[in-house]
Amino acid sequence: MNKPAPLDSETPPPPKDRNFVTALARGLELLRAFGPGEEYLGNAELSSRTGIPRPTVSRLTYTLTRLGYLRHNTRLEKYRLGPGILALGYRFLASQGIRDIARPFLQQFAEATDCNVSLGAADHHDMVYVESCHGSGPLIVRLDVGSRLPMATTAIGRAWLCGLSEARREAMLAELAAVHGADWPALEKGIRRSQEDYARYGFCLSEGDWQSQISAVATPLILEEGAEVMAINCGGAAHRLGHSIMVDNLGPRLKEVARRILAELRHGAAG
Repeated sequence: MNKPAPLDSETPPPPKDRNFVTALARGLELLRAFGPGEEYLGNAELSSRTGIPRPTVSRLTYTLTRLGYLRHNTRLEKYRLGPGILALGYRFLASQGIRDIARPFLQQFAEATDCNVSLGAADHHDMVYVESCHGSGPLIVRLDVGSRLPMATTAIGRAWLCGLSEARREAMLAELAAVHGADWPALEKGIRRSQEDYARYGFCLSEGDWQSQISAVATPLILEEGAEVMAINCGGAAHRLGHSIMVDNLGPRLKEVARRILAELRHGAAG
């Protein structure tokens, strides 16, 4: 698992922004530090992952526990996410009407292709699945709602970047460059290649860039005239999803899925 960047290097506020509440931001960073499959983390681990001093972490975990966002295991002297986080997550997902609209289109495509087909949104420098559908065959990967994928190496992350305005995209690329350091030149090359693919085809590819055995194609969902951008992808085993299959078959079909979702959204808004 990639270690999250410290708060100060990842989301620095303007130096004289009196409206920015650092304590709140740090509390949220602690909650983000819990990754998939990691049930318990201690104060030392949370401090290491976030760059927040350990005494401050101790006060934050105490407060978050009192509020129900964390639960403390006295035997392990560690914390796990509490029911307050689950409640917030469900409220967020419930507010995203696009999930209900997109789900039948994604499921139909997943069954037709025996792939993992998902709708994702950006969170810092990752993409998070807010809806995920699977075919019924022996998929090599099954990623569910809440799964996090790196933005720089995945098709869905690159598609999201392509859906941004030029100014927003360049700002995000600068953030990614700072986060990835020495790895950035190679990552940037893949992202720029995806931009070329998007300009040519209307979708992006990731052929073993995230994981060597996984290939995927993705396209952005540009909502509210660009105010909100999400993305959808179709991924599976690299040995099944060769370049020509993705370019000539899956990519154009995924674009049509995106078009139908957007048309349904517009129809719902008009109604």
